[in-house]
Amino acid sequence: MRHLLRTLAKPLLHPLEAEGEFVYRRSHRVILLVMSSLFLLLAGVTLWLMPPGGWDYLLPVIVFGGAGMMGLIVGTVGKDIAVARLWGSRN
Repeated sequence: MRHLLRTLAKPLLHPLEAEGEFVYRRSHRVILLVMSSLFLLLAGVTLWLMPPGGWDYLLPVIVFGGAGMMGLIVGTVGKDIAVARLWGSRN
């Protein structure tokens, strides 16, 4: 299952998993998953509370939902270097 998800997310993961030096801690992945979940929750609540015809509410839904999905994908199926690149931690 993980291999299938990595294949589907290859366009997102490939640039983040390029070789190089990096500093990774397990807490980085945990915090990334928590923050991604909070972003998805924020996007969902915004979408749920959006008034009828409130098209200007879609921008936060797209931004926070996209950031949450990206972080969730990298945090669950990405390699350690991809998580470190999202954090910007280099040696």
